Amino acid sequence: MEEDKELLVLTDVSLITCIVQRGLADAVVTAATEAGAQGGTVYFARGYGIRERLGTLGVAIEAEKEVIMIVVSDEQADLVFERIYLSAKLGTPGMGMMFVSRLEKAATYIPKEVITNIRTQGRKDGADDR
Repeated sequence: MEEDKELLVLTDVSLITCIVQRGLADAVVTAATEAGAQGGTVYFARGYGIRERLGTLGVAIEAEKEVIMIVVSDEQADLVFERIYLSAKLGTPGMGMMFVSRLEKAATYIPKEVITNIRTQGRKDGADDR
């Protein structure tokens, strides 16, 4: 590890995972970023199992899926979750599903000025508690 680099671990974060029909990921990521998320990771997948059960209801389910993974602060999770749900029309049978996983810790590059602001804010908050 380089000496000027330090490991900054994020602990108040959640992972929102959304599985939708192919072609809908862009709308999901747009809704998430408009709600405050920084972006997302999209990959393709193929669904199995549910198609046969929903097929009996007369709903055609496309097997090709897009999986969107979005890391958000715990404070943002509910709002981003709601916006994704609405934009992906997840209340409609066969449109997909979504879930939130609490992350124990995460790490990524964070610009020095952001780290400085966090530390300064932490000192101010601590001083106010005295």
